[in-house]
Amino acid sequence: MRYVAAYLLSALGGNNNPEAKDIKKILESVGIEADDIRMEKVINELHGKNVDEVIAQGYGKLASMPAGGAVAVASSATAGGAAATAAPAAAAAAEEKKEEKKESEEEGSDDDMGFGLFD
Repeated sequence: MRYVAAYLLSALGGNNNPEAKDIKKILESVGIEADDIRMEKVINELHGKNVDEVIAQGYGKLASMPAGGAVAVASSATAGGAAATAAPAAAAAAEEKKEEKKESEEEGSDDDMGFGLFD
């Protein structure tokens, strides 16, 4: 993941085709020793691709994965449709949190049985 992040940082900084030396420089600036094999694999997979399109494709794949009740991430291109489906999910999650908080507050009053540990 660190190699992908360094590649994206370089690309977002204006370098449309980052090379191994660019990625290595970024990684070494934060004290990470670069593995040439992994670095070359990332470069070969992303070389010549538009970084914005790759990120948009990634968002699409994440949106299709079950997230265990979490709200899906929406890109600006799909924000309209995703926001419409995410709003009810967010409201339901907020309502569930409120109910859990009420229950835990009610339970907490019975747990101490009228005295504290250091009373």
